Amino acid sequence: MIVMNAWVLRAVGLGALTVLLETLLGFGMMTWPTAGAWMRILCLIVLVGAVLTWGVLDGRADRRANPDPEQGSDLTMRWLEAAVAGGLGAGLVAWLLDFLPKFDLGDQGLLFNITSGAAWIILLIFIPGMLGVTIGRFLVGREHKKRAPAASPEPAHA
Repeated sequence: MIVMNAWVLRAVGLGALTVLLETLLGFGMMTWPTAGAWMRILCLIVLVGAVLTWGVLDGRADRRANPDPEQGSDLTMRWLEAAVAGGLGAGLVAWLLDFLPKFDLGDQGLLFNITSGAAWIILLIFIPGMLGVTIGRFLVGREHKKRAPAASPEPAHA
């Protein structure tokens, strides 16, 4: 049984989703070249939605495990590591897939894919991921406040 670190799981999952969406976009652009703008927007929405959802789940789980905000896990580093590995991995895999026949992923060079292209994917993973973590923690914190009994007012002493 292989045990993966949390950031490795996110990097592999979101990097693979990025490559899948880029591949689907490439095939879609060859088939319907005039619909490229809409396909790009749809791929962007799918990726950001998946990252945001995963971030919300992380934030909720962390706040439930650590109700005190000062004792929570360092999810910033988890998401930063996942974003860097996912962005670099997606860039490398996309560059390799571009050599296969019938795959049109933009004909970008390796240098572009592991620098500029990877930087864009890193931002698309890290920023929505951290936004999702913040939203998830906020939602659980709000649930805790609703469930906490209201403090009874102390009687006024005259």
